[in-house]
Amino acid sequence: MLALPPGIDPDLLRSFVLVAEGGSVTRAAQHVGRTQSAVSMQMRRLEDMLGQPLLTRGARGLVPTSHGTWLLDRARRLLEMHDEIIAGFRTPELAGHVRLGSPDDYALVWLPEILAPFAQSHPAVEIEVVCLPSTDLLRCFHAGELDLTLFSAGMDGAGLGAERLWRGPLRWVSAAALPVHLRRPLPVALCRTGCAWSRAAVQALDGSALPWRVAYSSASQTGAHAIALAGLAVTLGLAGSLPSGLRVVGPEDGLPSLPDFEIALHVRHDVPLAVQLGRHISAGFRAELETIGAAA
Repeated sequence: MLALPPGIDPDLLRSFVLVAEGGSVTRAAQHVGRTQSAVSMQMRRLEDMLGQPLLTRGARGLVPTSHGTWLLDRARRLLEMHDEIIAGFRTPELAGHVRLGSPDDYALVWLPEILAPFAQSHPAVEIEVVCLPSTDLLRCFHAGELDLTLFSAGMDGAGLGAERLWRGPLRWVSAAALPVHLRRPLPVALCRTGCAWSRAAVQALDGSALPWRVAYSSASQTGAHAIALAGLAVTLGLAGSLPSGLRVVGPEDGLPSLPDFEIALHVRHDVPLAVQLGRHISAGFRAELETIGAAA
């Protein structure tokens, strides 16, 4: 059992996790249905209870201190156990239909290991998976056509109100066995122009002195990865989710730097099945990414 001081309120930990993950008291307050001042008071109460500062203001908002980072990992695990206990006694057997959106490359790399255990423990739940580019997934979610969706969030505000599952730099990727990144003009495989990754790539390339051309265009990132695997062009990806046969290339190989992106999750909180599945996906992503981090 996790060792925490007696009397600690799970609601304090829940608010702390939301602030630490989102960097904002305001967004955490919106998520838990409290006022900003109430959440700020919760943070002060938690710090007073534990006797250590847990949050500090950084360039991108509030970030955990060293003590806050230690607490964050344990608070997540405790809340998962807490929610599992409550759900086990209060929630009837899950059944019904839930609509999940995901970019195709996430669906291929991340979802099998995450969804299989959920399907085994909740056999009466039918999960409809819709694979589209992130911009289309967000449009469908906000139109009520999806109950929850994974998506790629950049610096354009698309991730506001969503749960951040992972954050890191977007990468150039190329065939592992071929020096495609040395060709000039550089052949690039992009998704359609509305894709946030494609916009970031074009902006980075246009801001460099590198000659380049769009050699291939695909409706999906999986299609662009197929082109890269064939050695026909470089494309884009996240280092933790690359298919076998691709490798990361970057500034050390003469390519321009790319901005950070997030894997984020929007959940419709008035759909109980979406909430339950969202919690499972969130926990599954953390487990997968911790494994990747340990192996790196």
